[in-house]
Amino acid sequence: MDKKIERKFWNRKRVFFLTGGLLLVSLTLWALVFRDKRTQLRVETEKLTVSSVSQGAFNEFIPVNGTVIPIQSVQLDAVEGGSIEKIFKQSGDMVKAGDVILQLSNTELKLNVLTRETALYDQLNNARTSRLQLQQNTLALQNTLAEIDYQVKIKEQQLNRNDRASKYLSEKEMQDVREEVSYQKRRRNVTQRSYMQDSLIRIQQNSQLSQSEKRIWESIQNVGQMLDNLLVKAPISGQLSTATDLQIGQLITKGTKIGQVDILDKFKVRVPIDELYLPRIVKGLEGYADLDGKEYKLVVDKVFPTVTNGRFEVDMLFAQTAPTDIRRGQTLRIRLELGKPEQAVLLPTGGFYQQTGGNWVFVVEAGGQRAVRRNIQLGRKNPTYYEVLDGLKPGEKVITSSYEFFGDNEVLNLNEKQP
Repeated sequence: MDKKIERKFWNRKRVFFLTGGLLLVSLTLWALVFRDKRTQLRVETEKLTVSSVSQGAFNEFIPVNGTVIPIQSVQLDAVEGGSIEKIFKQSGDMVKAGDVILQLSNTELKLNVLTRETALYDQLNNARTSRLQLQQNTLALQNTLAEIDYQVKIKEQQLNRNDRASKYLSEKEMQDVREEVSYQKRRRNVTQRSYMQDSLIRIQQNSQLSQSEKRIWESIQNVGQMLDNLLVKAPISGQLSTATDLQIGQLITKGTKIGQVDILDKFKVRVPIDELYLPRIVKGLEGYADLDGKEYKLVVDKVFPTVTNGRFEVDMLFAQTAPTDIRRGQTLRIRLELGKPEQAVLLPTGGFYQQTGGNWVFVVEAGGQRAVRRNIQLGRKNPTYYEVLDGLKPGEKVITSSYEFFGDNEVLNLNEKQP
């Protein structure tokens, strides 16, 4: 009789499938619990710019363009108006200080000068007449004193003779002579005091007359200078540049800018700068310009703080010898340094800043397969580098190209484009 064989429920096959199922469920649960929940995006590396973070000297500078201009220019203005009678120098001519450039004609001015000179000479003659009158008064007093002294002397001599011949003269005759001597002495004292007072007054009046005559002569010279101003002369030696094409007979009004004279043996560079940097631009800052493969150092000499259309200007001078072939109007590209170089962690500039504001970047992991978003802190900036204050270390690699199409993803899976 056959014996019934009972089949076991947990056979090898069922155990195998059950174990496999449990393992699959465990893996699924692990993936759900422990997987990277950050949003991800797949990008091709050839579309990215990856830069290395480095340690080095951070030099804060701004690139600016400057225009070469003469180191000194003196304006030519018409001190007096008139019509152009003669032209001695043309625009572009080299002139020496004192050279006549234009001769103006002004009939009304000439008549005015003649009238004023006549009036001034009348004043001068009046002053001289007053001085002569003072001298005559002094002479008159001196003559009076001399006459009195003479009379006193005569009467005293007569009195002495009378004393010796008193027995032959009456008492009345003797007394008359004594009174005459006394009167002349009193008269002399009064005249002497008057002369002394007159002398003090005369000194003051002579001083006033001298000052008045001096002012009159200065006025006469100034009036004569008005006619001299009809000759427009070069104030310095240099190259003449006229504002317009001057013509014979052309009317030039008083104060009109005729042109300028430029000194061409030395130059400076006029540089417009964005008003954002106005608080940081001071005299003495240095800049560098490359010309024909050679670097030239320049120094800020003057700062003009007036802002026009969002920009202000500075003048820069060459620290050493200027380039020999430099020309007026030439444009120089200058690297204007805002401070001394300092050691810092450096991140190359790039388009990422437009989307992140420098607050975060994508850092490439060691394997180069992924780039992960990381918060950072940036400091100063120059056209080449940002100064890294926190969040990055030298040697790390950062995507520095634009993040425009990355959206809000936090992880970038980097794939090389297959050929």
